[in-house]
Amino acid sequence: MESDKHKLKDDHVLLIRTAAVEDARTLLDYVRSISGESDFLSFGPGEFDLTIAQEEEFLRQCLLSDNQSYLLGLIGETIVATLSFSGGHRPRIRHSGELSMAVKKQYWGLGIGSLMLDAFIAWAKATQIITKINLRVRTDNRRALQLYEHKGFEIEGTISREMFLNGKHFAHHWLGIEI
Repeated sequence: MESDKHKLKDDHVLLIRTAAVEDARTLLDYVRSISGESDFLSFGPGEFDLTIAQEEEFLRQCLLSDNQSYLLGLIGETIVATLSFSGGHRPRIRHSGELSMAVKKQYWGLGIGSLMLDAFIAWAKATQIITKINLRVRTDNRRALQLYEHKGFEIEGTISREMFLNGKHFAHHWLGIEI
């Protein structure tokens, strides 16, 4: 994917580009920084424990794959959003995969998630491989559900007790879009 620039609601410029192997350390710092910002993430502080070498290898594999993507949203040199997608490894399922996205809390409400999804969906269509995108969202994450449904994702099912946090279980909706 080529780099793409967008002016945000607050006049900052968002650059969306594919993550490079050299981004590994900065990406791990970003993940650690957002880990405590929201209980909607699948990990909390101290739970994402990849080494720099492991992150570099993951990014290398994404770059070599024709059905994986890892996009960064940057304002200046600061990562403010990430979007990753991994398609299936076997021929019968390589057209389908799961997406995950996170936006740094101080940048919520600026349209970054929408721009990241648009860039990713354009990439997925261009692959001529990806025809189904899936993701999971906690059923009480109204903002995320509204964004995904606005982009054409539909709820395809609900998974009960998918997350356990602070002594309470939370359900997730399984969403998908065909492209």
